[in-house]
Amino acid sequence: MARSGRYKVKFRRRREGKTDYLKRLALLKSRKPRLVVRKTNRYIIVQFVRFKESGDEVIAHAFSKELERYGWMYGGKNLPAAYLTGYLAALRAKEAGVSEAILDIGRFPSKRGSRLYAALKGVLDAGIEVPHSDEVLPDDARIRGEHISFFASKLEVEDREFLERQFSDYLKRGADPKAMPEVFEGILEGFRAKPIGR
Repeated sequence: MARSGRYKVKFRRRREGKTDYLKRLALLKSRKPRLVVRKTNRYIIVQFVRFKESGDEVIAHAFSKELERYGWMYGGKNLPAAYLTGYLAALRAKEAGVSEAILDIGRFPSKRGSRLYAALKGVLDAGIEVPHSDEVLPDDARIRGEHISFFASKLEVEDREFLERQFSDYLKRGADPKAMPEVFEGILEGFRAKPIGR
């Protein structure tokens, strides 16, 4: 390690590549709650976080695994699941009095039409204002999972064996990949029809 008096050891989370402190400071200067969207290998996590000197406070959150309780059996990491998770988190945030936020995608690369922006679109459609560019949002057909449904319909005709391998997880749960858009719309209607608890 350097011994110069001018050398300063960086914060641990900066050294580990987990936090970009300049970006975090810019977000905090907005004085708005942060819409924190994170993805893992299997799930999407959406949180509304308020800064406090004693530590960040989570106002509302949603986890894509929760969608199973509402009838979503298509996994927790695809575009429709990201949208529904963002929508659910936003409904809970509105109940807690949040009307606007600023997007925080952490150190993930900003990729147009990605799951991170699908979650953002869910938040926007639920009625929370977040500064954004419409160009980064995925289109409505992909949000509903029509691309997955189309692919499954094509495989059913061309290669049934490959369909069963490709969608084995869905089929094991009794979910028809061709029906994804209809199931998506049904769950969204359910969210709109009744209050969502934290």
